Amino acid sequence: MAIADRVRDLVAPLAQAASVDLYDVEHHGGMVRILVDSDTGVDLDELARLSRSVSRALDEHDLIDGRYTLEVSSPGLERPLRTPDHFRRAAGSAVKVKTLPGYDGPRRLTGVLEAVADDGVDLRGEDGLVSHIAFEQLASARTVFEWGPGSRRRTESQRAQTEEKP
Repeated sequence: MAIADRVRDLVAPLAQAASVDLYDVEHHGGMVRILVDSDTGVDLDELARLSRSVSRALDEHDLIDGRYTLEVSSPGLERPLRTPDHFRRAAGSAVKVKTLPGYDGPRRLTGVLEAVADDGVDLRGEDGLVSHIAFEQLASARTVFEWGPGSRRRTESQRAQTEEKP
């Protein structure tokens, strides 16, 4: 089992106890990055508390050989999309994707994530055409934050809070 998977198994209950969603775990060389989120966002105090509990748990279980840097953060406005759940949560958002060689289409696409299916995603490009990209054809993907009036995509809960009730 990869180190990131072992760290994910250790951190998941800690994130749940802190009332945040474990978004992703990355391990690259001497860096362990834990990304967490919630419907209402996460603040610095929550991140600091979780960072301390994760650090203690990693020290107790000694999952990582040698020295490493622990980073506990939110995924940010332009978040990486790696899992089908990440893509589902980003439906309706502007995204940039890079496809693998062999994909029957452009290697880099930008557009709106129209739909997410079990086998891949539908992306409406800037030209208005919809492309279906299988998950196994994606090299990388991330959301794109567009600055300016009306650029912020509202979540369902934000919409429900701000829409007038009849």
